[in-house]
Amino acid sequence: MSTKGIALPVALCLAALLSPCTPATASGDTLNAFSNDEEILEQWRAWQNTLNKVRQQQARALPMPPAEPPLEATVLEKIAVTGSKIAPVDLVSITNVQTQGVDEGDIVKASGEHLLILRRGRLFSVRIGNDTLQPVASIDAFAPGSDPSGTWYDEMLLAGRTILVIGYSYDRGGTEIGMFELGEDGSLAYRATYHLRSDDYYSARNYASRLLDRTLIFYSPIPIDLDAASPTVSMAALRRWRRDSTPTDFMRILPAQSIYRVPGIEPTRVGDFYNLTLHTVNRCELGGDTMDCRATAILGPRGRVFYVSQSAVYLWTKAWQDDSIETESSMLFRLPLDGGAPTALRTSGTPLDQMSFLEHDGFINVLVGSESDGEGMWSSYSRAGELALLRVAIDRLGDGSEAASGADYQPLPGADTEQSWVSGRFIGDWLVYGSGESWDNEEAPRRHAYALRYGERGTPVAIGVGHDVQRIDALGHDAILVGPAGPDLHFTGVRLDRSASAVSAYVHPDSTQGDDRTHGFFYRPTGDAEGIVGLPALHFDGDGEGDGASVVYLRNRQLQLRGMGTLDAGKGDTLEDACVISCVDWYGNARPIFIGDRVFALMGYELVEGRVRGERVFERRRTNFFVPVTRASSPVIDD
Repeated sequence: MSTKGIALPVALCLAALLSPCTPATASGDTLNAFSNDEEILEQWRAWQNTLNKVRQQQARALPMPPAEPPLEATVLEKIAVTGSKIAPVDLVSITNVQTQGVDEGDIVKASGEHLLILRRGRLFSVRIGNDTLQPVASIDAFAPGSDPSGTWYDEMLLAGRTILVIGYSYDRGGTEIGMFELGEDGSLAYRATYHLRSDDYYSARNYASRLLDRTLIFYSPIPIDLDAASPTVSMAALRRWRRDSTPTDFMRILPAQSIYRVPGIEPTRVGDFYNLTLHTVNRCELGGDTMDCRATAILGPRGRVFYVSQSAVYLWTKAWQDDSIETESSMLFRLPLDGGAPTALRTSGTPLDQMSFLEHDGFINVLVGSESDGEGMWSSYSRAGELALLRVAIDRLGDGSEAASGADYQPLPGADTEQSWVSGRFIGDWLVYGSGESWDNEEAPRRHAYALRYGERGTPVAIGVGHDVQRIDALGHDAILVGPAGPDLHFTGVRLDRSASAVSAYVHPDSTQGDDRTHGFFYRPTGDAEGIVGLPALHFDGDGEGDGASVVYLRNRQLQLRGMGTLDAGKGDTLEDACVISCVDWYGNARPIFIGDRVFALMGYELVEGRVRGERVFERRRTNFFVPVTRASSPVIDD
């Protein structure tokens, strides 16, 4: 086994399965934070001086740049963000989330008698109560009178009747949080917009926002720019938008005492970037008339993957490298949701995406690849390299001075280091993973999937599936694997019991997945080991040309998969919606939706309701919820 990309001494333990290395022992301490702003300023100047000397040596004859003028510490201000009251409401989860009880931003949510849909810079409500299917209201996803240029509105969360629309603004330099109110009649009213200082958080396979009960969580990376005059420009801050807003309205929510660092960390320059980022986790408590926000940040390398459990935010950072660097430095951080100090462990490799994590029974389990680039932007589709399972007790994480040993990693088979990207998911007691086509090689050979009881150090079980594995999801305690073979889309049911084995397969001809993100899939249990699967699909005609979109439904009975039919998008002309902003559906535009015994398919601006008769799904009715733009009539609630 090659060890390229795995830092020593871990590589020595992975290669050839040598005898276990001596386990590392963490000190039990936490990371150290800065004491005050003056200490941050002192560190900032030291880093600037070091890099200036390097520049001088590289330029040889060039003189040192003039010293920066003394920097003044910023006065910290406590901030209370006025929001809306949270009223009791019947919420039904229709998002395929990773962790039970941790909601994730999505494009559609359910609230009592209404569905809320976010699409192409607008927010819509559709009434489904009392056996209806009726569009009710729409509203711009941005503040009335504001200029939304350079902003993408991608995620939506629902807390009572408060709708939170999450976007990123390139013009305003940060996360945008729009707050809207859902009326009992389905009406929509704008309340407020807030800007949270951050860098672009986009990930093709992860979501930036989470909601735990009434705690709103954002992950926001902020790259360090040592050419800037002050470190305060790289610290979390919040402002409420108004028509005459200026950058001076931002108020810091990240005190120096909440900025943590790892011993020995130093900034380096790779290409046009400094390899140092202020990885920030923002927590906002919802309830009553205020939304109180605070932030915690860690100075670490730029590459990242993050995961939210019910007790903590986990962050894995990786140093970006140029071709001259042969070793890798990565870190695993744990930021407790109760506000406790973060802990850390030095690691090797990088997780594939957030689905590579599981916190359970006092352990953190992580599927890592030697060549994975994390999940920023499109990095999660990069090749994984050699695979291993890292499993360590949570109390092993300490002040960041200790490293996971080779004995903490179990080498895993199944990855082609040259071509494939890998999908994985923890389901029950099992880790299930498999490889799919690389963007660089559409002719990649078919691969097996594998299953491993992650709490044991047994041999992974190879599962012959006969197709690439692009998606792994849960069918109760079992699994379903989805991916292409030739022109067809394949579904394989996998039993996870005393062992793991493929039980049955269903082939949907001339099709591919319409959305490979986690939220594109949903499974509704209807009994013991029974249920209905829904997944968006794109269809092709005999010449390989696109022939339409649909949501495919499958019946699962004891892992025997049978096609139930599809609910299809309309064949009419493309609707001209006069889109002005956020006009690309980066997080998809189709979802299967199950509300009680009712079955829906969201496809663009169409919402189709189906009826289950026996083992088939038939279209019952449909509606197009697009309405002409009437921005001037957007209602506003005064605070």
